[in-house]
Amino acid sequence: MENIIEIKNVTKSYSDFKLDNINIDIKKGFITGFIGPNGAGKSTTIKLIMNLIQKESGEINIFGMNNTKHDKKIKSRIGFVYDDCCFFDNLTIKSNEKIISSFYKEWNHDLFTSYLKRFELNPNKRIRKLSKGMKTKFAIAIALSHNADLLIMDEPTGGLDPIFRRELLDILYDLIQDENKSIFFSTHITSDLDKIADYITFINKGKIVFSKPTDIINDSYKIVKGNSELLSMINKDHLIGINKNRYGFEALTTHSRELIESYQDSIIVDNANLEDIMVFHIKK
Repeated sequence: MENIIEIKNVTKSYSDFKLDNINIDIKKGFITGFIGPNGAGKSTTIKLIMNLIQKESGEINIFGMNNTKHDKKIKSRIGFVYDDCCFFDNLTIKSNEKIISSFYKEWNHDLFTSYLKRFELNPNKRIRKLSKGMKTKFAIAIALSHNADLLIMDEPTGGLDPIFRRELLDILYDLIQDENKSIFFSTHITSDLDKIADYITFINKGKIVFSKPTDIINDSYKIVKGNSELLSMINKDHLIGINKNRYGFEALTTHSRELIESYQDSIIVDNANLEDIMVFHIKK
């Protein structure tokens, strides 16, 4: 299967943080969710992909091209939604479009205008007068209006109300029906990814915990619960991030079948969502 992004052995160090020799493959034609707690390395990884900061080692290829050697050509094919507003603050939406559209050969003014109407954005309003949610809507309209092959989104749903968040997910789902399009979607709102992501990459403390298809993750990870006596008997290597309470314990596991066979009715097994998986791994 063709990769649209390949990150190989990439390292980036700061005084208090290190992105540690990470490897990620992003598949063409799918939505890949990127999860992790604050400070895990998500934004650093995205800035490296976009060649906004320089890596210390490793290689990043996008569309089969080195992302530093072919920076301009690559960026012309990417729609980018960043968590901070990166536009001309004192200019109107209309004036921003005139400037930004000149960078894209396939800019579609009619499509951009349709998104402004859909998102209820006034083209004559200055960017600095927009709320955070409205700025995000504007950034999304820009990203979707030049026939980008790859959409990279860093916390795009932050500051958006639930109704528009659902609308955005519908837009992304429609977009990905074109098998030549791909989406790399970083967010803290993991419930959004539960709905639409085909793959999940989980990063914590600058290291990749896993990068897998969503269906495999859902099949592999379960929440197990039981009393304190049961906890004393279970092999702790089979548990991730044990949470004790007065009734007993709960934990994440990838060994649910073995635990059910061993303890049968003494153990309760529930499905785990992405938030559960992230929280229990961080507890570990």
